[in-house]
Amino acid sequence: MLLGRNSELQYLNRFYDRSGSQILVVYGQEMVGKTALLKEFVQDKPYYYYECRSCSPREQLYLWGLELADQGIKTLKYPDLPEVLEASLQKGGAKQVLILDEFQNFVKSDPDFMSRLVSFVNNKWQNREVLVVLISSSIGWVENDMISRIGEVAYELAGLLKIRELPFSCLRDYFTGFSFEDLVNIYAVFGGFPGLWSFLDEKKSFKENLIRLVLSKSGALHQKAEAIVSSELRETGVYNTILACIAEGQGKLNAIFEATGFSRAKISVYLKNMIELEIVEKVFSLETEGHDNMQKGIYRIHYPFIHFYFSFLYPHLSDLNKLSEREFYQRYIAQEIRFYTGFYFKKICMEYMQEQDRLDRLPIKAQDSGEWVGKNGNIDIIMTGKEGESLIGLCNWDKPMMNYDDYEWLNYLAGQARISPEYIYLFSQERFDEQLELEAKVKKGLRLVTLKDMNR
Repeated sequence: MLLGRNSELQYLNRFYDRSGSQILVVYGQEMVGKTALLKEFVQDKPYYYYECRSCSPREQLYLWGLELADQGIKTLKYPDLPEVLEASLQKGGAKQVLILDEFQNFVKSDPDFMSRLVSFVNNKWQNREVLVVLISSSIGWVENDMISRIGEVAYELAGLLKIRELPFSCLRDYFTGFSFEDLVNIYAVFGGFPGLWSFLDEKKSFKENLIRLVLSKSGALHQKAEAIVSSELRETGVYNTILACIAEGQGKLNAIFEATGFSRAKISVYLKNMIELEIVEKVFSLETEGHDNMQKGIYRIHYPFIHFYFSFLYPHLSDLNKLSEREFYQRYIAQEIRFYTGFYFKKICMEYMQEQDRLDRLPIKAQDSGEWVGKNGNIDIIMTGKEGESLIGLCNWDKPMMNYDDYEWLNYLAGQARISPEYIYLFSQERFDEQLELEAKVKKGLRLVTLKDMNR
């Protein structure tokens, strides 16, 4: 079941329906669902799929020829590129689709690959139409290196499509058997990556899935986080050290410097590389008058699965090997998972508010939205309207009940940010104390939202 990709499918179909041949680049992080999208796209179209390996050009064409031979299509033992391209596409009939997955592997080993591909598409197929879709999981390479690698051939690309992670709402639609609480925990660990979702078993709880897939040494995702980091980055020892620091809450450059001993210049370069790969993000607060009370230069781990690994598994790898999976879960995860998940609950609440805004169900029409990261605490949600009106929100996940002190703390932070909100939204996993319930009845601008409200 493919969810949340209607605009991407429409984009691909627009090019397919155009006359003539085109070359598209489709890219995004590993496990984000690129291949699933393409499978959906070509299900009613003639196509050929080939995954490019990291090897020499000669070996690449040899392997491609072997795959063709397995399908009953003979080529030379060491064919050239035009031969395998010709053999991969059907003769006549409807427009063909040629999918080359992880195409950067071919480009990196053969500088002439793209120019020869373009020549084939423009000349060999001038009387027959083909849509070539080049897929890549290497975001940094596509966005920063591809153009310089392929040169003027870049002008021949008809379009670039970036596939982003899916929102929490798609996770809810994808799984109907999990409780809402389990879905929040799943989102906090597996993020918006349908490639990771596909391993989950709806008949088991979040805990059981985590034990089976991640904590078990034979689990399908046991070493996946390390593989994602090492597949894109060299000197993994340095990157792992920095990621471990950020996972511990040391998100400022100076804190990482003091913890690691690496130079600030070196740390900055490595952070930049991870930001380009969308493994790490730099936090930016929504602009308010409270500049002097705002934190700047904060880094977070952006990829949830990597964040989970460096928060829970990486610091305790010895015990992960010594203890049983359930013992490890009870010792290191059971008591801390609520606090960890709280950050992702804030993202879910923001998504909920943005959806309410799109449906015109908020008391303001938001022109801008974000968070405010203060020196003394954070405002999880800030939304500002066209007329200058504002709405703020606080999200509670790690405690069963939100109390009046939390509400007063949010008002204090609003003063630190120098904003006077007309509306305040409080989100709690289960309930609110009596004083807050009474306050919400007499104060029109105060709204209390529980999981039940969000799940309607």
